[in-house]
Amino acid sequence: MTGFLIRPANRDDARVLSDMLVEAANWNVSLARPRVAVLEDPAVLRYVAGWKRPGDFGCVAEDAHGAAVGACWARLFPADAPGKGFVAVGVPELTLGVNAQWRAQGVGRALLQELGRQAAASGANRLSLSVERANFAQRLYVSEGYVTVQSRATADTMMRAVR
Repeated sequence: MTGFLIRPANRDDARVLSDMLVEAANWNVSLARPRVAVLEDPAVLRYVAGWKRPGDFGCVAEDAHGAAVGACWARLFPADAPGKGFVAVGVPELTLGVNAQWRAQGVGRALLQELGRQAAASGANRLSLSVERANFAQRLYVSEGYVTVQSRATADTMMRAVR
């Protein structure tokens, strides 16, 4: 793998984001589920259902041939229907998914940094997420300034200020 480009996510990217949501859900290959099983779970599907609704923003990484290799996007959830990484009304919750063959090559970091720039441009002052403690991505989040604000059995809710 060599280069990749990052572009803003648009209305036509619902399929790409769904693919990357499956990648994110299947971070542990020994527990991987088929695409249909991941996306029929309402708690997971809500992160992409109805993309791109008001307040949604994100970015997509593509290889030299224009194939999506990763995506990072953010969505607002209400207090009465919070996401797994919900911290407060008005704080977008992000999702990051990278194709397994492109992991540990800078794609996730580049996407996360671009999403931070988009969050700042949108007026958000914080971003949040949920991550399983055993997921290697948690180290990426910590290195990018995310701090744990709540711990559950096997996962943490993390947040960082948008600069």
